[in-house]
Amino acid sequence: MGKYILRRLLLLLPTLVGMSLLIFFMVHLMPGDIVDAMIGADPLATPEAKAALRRSFGLDEPLLLQYVRWIAGIVQGDFGKSFRTNQPLAQNLLQCLPITIELACLAVFMSVIVAVPLGVLSAIKRNSQIDFWARIAGLLGLAFPNFWLATMFLLITSVIFHWVPSIFWVSPLQDPGGNLQQMFLPALALSVQLMAIEMRMARTTMLEVLRADYIRTARAKGLRDSVVYFKHALKNAMIPVITVIGIQLGGLMGGSVIIEQIFGLPGVGWYLLQGILNRDYPVVQATVLFLATVFIVMNLIVDLAYAFLDPRIKYT
Repeated sequence: MGKYILRRLLLLLPTLVGMSLLIFFMVHLMPGDIVDAMIGADPLATPEAKAALRRSFGLDEPLLLQYVRWIAGIVQGDFGKSFRTNQPLAQNLLQCLPITIELACLAVFMSVIVAVPLGVLSAIKRNSQIDFWARIAGLLGLAFPNFWLATMFLLITSVIFHWVPSIFWVSPLQDPGGNLQQMFLPALALSVQLMAIEMRMARTTMLEVLRADYIRTARAKGLRDSVVYFKHALKNAMIPVITVIGIQLGGLMGGSVIIEQIFGLPGVGWYLLQGILNRDYPVVQATVLFLATVFIVMNLIVDLAYAFLDPRIKYT
């Protein structure tokens, strides 16, 4: 296990280098730059003034030199500073990160507690009314995009119930109840599609496991159905589901951009969107590289979870 983890960690290095190259050069392919975003169509801005401003940001240097300087700073723990605010990016990311982590974890938690039991029950009660309505619910969950659901939730709560979440971030340390009220709707909007995906995956894998020889053997030995389902079948059926959940959790760290914008949550996605709109290159580069690292680490954690769920899996 230790050698496997070390080998996977060593593979992170070339992966992250490739990701950093892709991120850096794609960011610089965006039309316009920070100078255009700041000055805009100001008639008083002369070409000399724009050139001087670009020089102050280091944008007049060759792209390869800018990339080397950026990577050298990251290796030393310096993510750089925002072009607009001149604030350290590491400090800003640490402020935004807890919000996005809470939102992603709540969304995954809400999806798991509904989808996994429903998927397992649907597989056990195959072709029943429960199975039929569970599959219909799964199709409906996949059909509605999360940004539409978020908008509908806000519309329903504001028009019918005359209530909207706070527009200012409420820390769970200061007001846990207020924080849950604020985070419930965005987490629910994110979790609906996750529920559909996890439910369908749990149902499919559970059906496959229930057809396995060792399940028939367990039943032939006279074991109770509850023991067969939850002791012998469930752990093996959960391996693909754990993969999906891990990928979703990593993806939600950067995939909640629109939801955070709709609900005014100053998380990592919201911070990334502001950087894109402002052409703030250091913000976009550091944030996307951070999210890519989180996604890769989540995949490693999922791989390691396989050995716990299935003792037949060995890492050498």
